[in-house]
Amino acid sequence: MQATFSIKQIFADHWAAFLEEHSHIRPIVMTEVEKMIHCGDPANGYHLYYCHHCKRFLYVPFRCKSRFCCTCGSAYQADRSDSISAKLINCKHRHIVFTIPKELRNHLRQDRNLLNLLFQAAASTVITWFASLNKQEHFLPGIICCLHTFGRDLKWNPHIHMLVSEGACGNCTTWKSVSFFPYVMLRKRWQTTLLVLLEQHYGKGAFSSLKSQLYSNNKDGFYVHAKPSNMNRPALVATYITRYIGRPVMAQSRITGYDGQMVSFWYQRHEDGKRVDETIPAQEFMERLIIHIQEKYFHTLRYYGLYAKMHPVSAQLIHFLSRAVVKTRKLCRSWVFRTELAFHHDPTKCSCGNYMEYIGVFLPGDLAFAPP
Repeated sequence: MQATFSIKQIFADHWAAFLEEHSHIRPIVMTEVEKMIHCGDPANGYHLYYCHHCKRFLYVPFRCKSRFCCTCGSAYQADRSDSISAKLINCKHRHIVFTIPKELRNHLRQDRNLLNLLFQAAASTVITWFASLNKQEHFLPGIICCLHTFGRDLKWNPHIHMLVSEGACGNCTTWKSVSFFPYVMLRKRWQTTLLVLLEQHYGKGAFSSLKSQLYSNNKDGFYVHAKPSNMNRPALVATYITRYIGRPVMAQSRITGYDGQMVSFWYQRHEDGKRVDETIPAQEFMERLIIHIQEKYFHTLRYYGLYAKMHPVSAQLIHFLSRAVVKTRKLCRSWVFRTELAFHHDPTKCSCGNYMEYIGVFLPGDLAFAPP
């Protein structure tokens, strides 16, 4: 059986030394890393259960709720997948990836507010094209966008993953199916829309040279992946959502070795699909991870068109999941249900066979609970 290595342990071992060598750390990075390192520590509070039959206690420590934490990030990913599934219209969906050239990547790292422009440009690219299909109808699709700032090798590579309905609502037409997405149009429209937004941000004089260079080096537009898919069933759409939406930067299963100083991991190269194994110092590994921690209140998942909040037309359409299913899924988000699903054992059931009683929440500084 292959050994598992913990990202949390790597940070716990090297975080103090990392801070000594890196003085300019963003405050949000400090907060998220400290939360992850101490995730599950009972000293930060816990829920308490008690078995009256055998006088045993069960301490369930609080989790950090950080998306940077692999444990909490995976739970967040599952919750977001359920939330998105509840919004989806019962139609085929297309998965589109909008990328940017290397010349722009560092600009978006130095000024993270520019990441908002990626969302705006990607959504505008698709929405304006749908609207142009019939100017009188002004067709509007459902769009869900997720920002990834990491490539498979963990380096800084911001791009947008989009899930768009292969159909739209018009001013007169209730629903029109749209299955053909012209690649050339998407690439050139994406390029122009993003560069116009960046020019408005920097000013024509400051951005004109780089803009000309980007047009010259990318005559076919910026790369957009929009391969047709067979996502016409809820299970397939949910699989795509779980894979791409809100996932942690790296799955711990990709770490193949850690000797206290060096970290080995693998990734599948995008160009040819081949596996690449890499071994780097622990501090470099940590640095590659923390650059992807977003600022507080920054939303990496955004909805547009028919999936925008409280859109009046969306409620009239047929959705993948019924309200009863959505309600049931919400009830299944508890830690008890997830633990039982993963380990086939109810954690609140004592080894003596009786169920434990929930006592309450205990925070740091509270008096220790004494059983009756």
